Amino acid sequence: MTQTPTAHTPAQGQARVQFTVPAQHPMVTVLGSGDSLLRVIEKAFPGADIHVRGNEISAVGDATEVALISRVFDEMMLVLRTGQPMTEDAVERSIAMLKASENGESDGQETPAQVLTQNILSSRGRTIRPKTLNQKRYVDAIDKHTIVFGIGPAGTGKTYLAMAKAVQALQSKQVNRIILTRPAVEAGERLGFLPGTLYEKIDPYLRPLYDALHDMLDPDSIPRLMAAGTIEVAPLAYMRGRTLNDAFIILDEAQNTSPEQMKMFLTRLGFDSKIVITGDVTQVDLPDGTKSGLRQVQDILEGVDDVHFSRLSSHDVVRHKLVGRIVDAYEKYDSQHGTENGTHKGGRGRSGHKGK
Repeated sequence: MTQTPTAHTPAQGQARVQFTVPAQHPMVTVLGSGDSLLRVIEKAFPGADIHVRGNEISAVGDATEVALISRVFDEMMLVLRTGQPMTEDAVERSIAMLKASENGESDGQETPAQVLTQNILSSRGRTIRPKTLNQKRYVDAIDKHTIVFGIGPAGTGKTYLAMAKAVQALQSKQVNRIILTRPAVEAGERLGFLPGTLYEKIDPYLRPLYDALHDMLDPDSIPRLMAAGTIEVAPLAYMRGRTLNDAFIILDEAQNTSPEQMKMFLTRLGFDSKIVITGDVTQVDLPDGTKSGLRQVQDILEGVDDVHFSRLSSHDVVRHKLVGRIVDAYEKYDSQHGTENGTHKGGRGRSGHKGK
């Protein structure tokens, strides 16, 4: 996108910028169907006046806002050049990243275009990629470190992105197998009261991992890969006593591990393996008096070489927009009332007591 001078002079204290969209990019890809993308930009910068004429876009307003609008369109063009379409969500996230960089809330090392065009895995016509700056840094950390912790609220893509990296590593022959595990029911994994065989008892608690696999692999190939041991999905208790070599290992729902289980799991690490541990420390389901291994391990391993902690927030939620607002509302309530996850500390029941 080029910046061209204009004959019109903005009002005193205002700035003006004009862009020319290259002919190879139809304006609908820049403005959106029914100008939906333009509306997102206008809503984000209410003090600026944006006009479109042909393939020319001009903006008049506060110099800082106009400069940011210019950067937004520049980033959009960089994304469009890759052949990836822009969506309302992508424009909103681009604006948020640029504003955070402008306000000094992020170091601005990665641009929105770099974040939005980083492909992890393509499956059945759909590409899995990070959607926020923290998600990109989380994915990059998995490439660079042997053990990575992904900690954040629901909907931030912690497990999904880790599984995409695992499938990518398997397909590129970086590892020979994928091992997916999570605590079943509670940290103590008390399955005895559930009906059915052992497999039927544990299956519901591992189902989210199966669902993600089905998004990333041909569903017909999954039973074959599991039968061959190339992909293993098992409760955490099955990891005890093993050494896991040449594997990509993911521990999900790690907030529901005890300190002893966390240590047991971490020490399963074998040669040429990688571990990703995901969890949400605001949703600990452990019984009263039991500490969360995920909370404790942050104090123990922070700063240890080749171990990385990636922390995501409500700003990284990629589910329905309301999920991020719900997470923020709970955090605000907790800070005002001295509670955790909306429940008094020390209370009983699901999410009532939070492991220390």
